[in-house]
Amino acid sequence: MPRLLLVEDEPAIAEGLTITLEAEGYQIDWVQDGTSAIGAWERTRPDLILLDLMLPGMSGTEVCRTIRGRSDVPIIMVTARDEEVDRVVGLELGADDYLTKPFSTRELVARIKAVLRRAPIVDVMDLDAPTEAMGVRLDRARHEVHVDGDAIDLPPKEFSLLAELMESAGRVLSRQHLINEVWGVDYVGDTKTLDVHIRRLRTRIEQDPQEPQRIQTVRGVGYRFADQ
Repeated sequence: MPRLLLVEDEPAIAEGLTITLEAEGYQIDWVQDGTSAIGAWERTRPDLILLDLMLPGMSGTEVCRTIRGRSDVPIIMVTARDEEVDRVVGLELGADDYLTKPFSTRELVARIKAVLRRAPIVDVMDLDAPTEAMGVRLDRARHEVHVDGDAIDLPPKEFSLLAELMESAGRVLSRQHLINEVWGVDYVGDTKTLDVHIRRLRTRIEQDPQEPQRIQTVRGVGYRFADQ
């Protein structure tokens, strides 16, 4: 039974969503403010977070930023605000999807199922073994990356992309494989998104991003993380 954390300050809305989602087979934990959301996430480790943008105290965007700095748990932002800038900010902070009120419960359930399908299933045993190659050390369990001994901060998508490349060091990974693994098989956006993230990643881990030694381009195929 997937466990969802519902962060919603309107009791009537929360009650309705809880009844609907429990009927769909989900276990629901409900909190009403951002500070409680952080604590509930740490305590329950949900499979997905439904996060309202407008919350008392800590805002939904701040909650998303805080959790994203420590976890890749799927997050769907749910809000009454429909400004494009709000959607963009939410997605850039690492939200996996965005729903604007009012919405149908059928749409919500469909979005939840789609996001959960895309969520990576991580073997806990694998988390205990950091990956190292070409002076880069990646630790999934701690969500940490060190380059030549120095710690660097990576956004969640770049972290996941680097992990996928490093864990297959020496092998060429196709563009479609990387998109499927990092963005999900349901991703329908511009495939140039991958190139943008590779470019940003190179600026963080390469001595000379214009002449990359670690993340190599294999023209017409994809990318490879060098193993020596």
